[in-house]
Amino acid sequence: MSMFYSSSQSGGLPNDAVNQDLSLGYSPEEIERLRVQDVGEGQVKIRLYEGRVVQGPLKGTQTVFKVYPGAIAGASEANLMALNELRTHAFLQSDARDICENIQFLLGAFETATGEQWLAFRDDGRYSAADYAKITSERQLKERPNFWNPYDRAYKLELRKYFVLRLLNGAMCGLVHMHNHDRLHQSLGPSSVVLNTVAEKNGYYLLPQLRDLAFSVDIGYSSVGVGALSDGLWRRASAAGASTPLEKRAFGVADDIYGAGLLIAYMAFIPFCEAGIMDSISLQRLLENTFRLDIYAAREYCLEDDKLSEAVNFLDLGDGAGWELLQAMLNPDYRKRPIAEAVLNHRFITGALL
Repeated sequence: MSMFYSSSQSGGLPNDAVNQDLSLGYSPEEIERLRVQDVGEGQVKIRLYEGRVVQGPLKGTQTVFKVYPGAIAGASEANLMALNELRTHAFLQSDARDICENIQFLLGAFETATGEQWLAFRDDGRYSAADYAKITSERQLKERPNFWNPYDRAYKLELRKYFVLRLLNGAMCGLVHMHNHDRLHQSLGPSSVVLNTVAEKNGYYLLPQLRDLAFSVDIGYSSVGVGALSDGLWRRASAAGASTPLEKRAFGVADDIYGAGLLIAYMAFIPFCEAGIMDSISLQRLLENTFRLDIYAAREYCLEDDKLSEAVNFLDLGDGAGWELLQAMLNPDYRKRPIAEAVLNHRFITGALL
């Protein structure tokens, strides 16, 4: 599943949040300025607040509050999601010597009088990979190639390739860390990768982080096959022929890899095409429905469309290394998909081809 974020609107702290103990060394009263945006996930509507701590040991810390609804319709599922996200971050952050910089950092959590669950994250970025892709594709619409200096165009494309590969490398670093600690993401997509910049000239300083761990699944051997939020995953595992805990665990890992493959496809196409040429839904349909996950057949199709040429060129790096990786990650047989570490070390993702 993926969470979708809307643009920010003006907003403030609700009254019932005041005086709640954050266990962070400060209270909501000490948050200077907040902006809110709405998040939709199924029947659960989530709000995000941006703020800055002005007192206490975390003074100056930029913060994002993720607010799950309380005593309203959908609260039961919301409580499960909030608790799962809290527990997942707490587990991944349990060893201070083993913190992954490519996963959003949880500062703490609290519950309001109406049962709202507030999760506080360190704000290391205001943009998502989806935001970057949208901004970049819209910019291309304004900068028609015919009006570009060819040298300037080539330079910008090199910056774009570097930026996208840094983004994908960081996202895969986060996924490797999760899998190495027996946790699946299960909500991987362009909206679940947060960025500290969308300026391609600052690609060297780009820090991608995975967020949205509400549907994360524990795949420790004693936990495989259980969990209220993971019923769908285990049903699909059984349908794919995975019956033993070991097989179900392998299916879960492969399912995350499939999601990561779709993310790579998205980042290979959307930022390299003008706005309106391709979107996530049409791209997924093209790969899954039209070409039945035959990635090389999809390449031949894309070759015939000049509007997709830069995306094709990007995936053609290293004698088609990008297509090779996509074909492996989106293999219809889950048993043949690579593990996250193999993806991270693939020549396309390492950036060695640039």
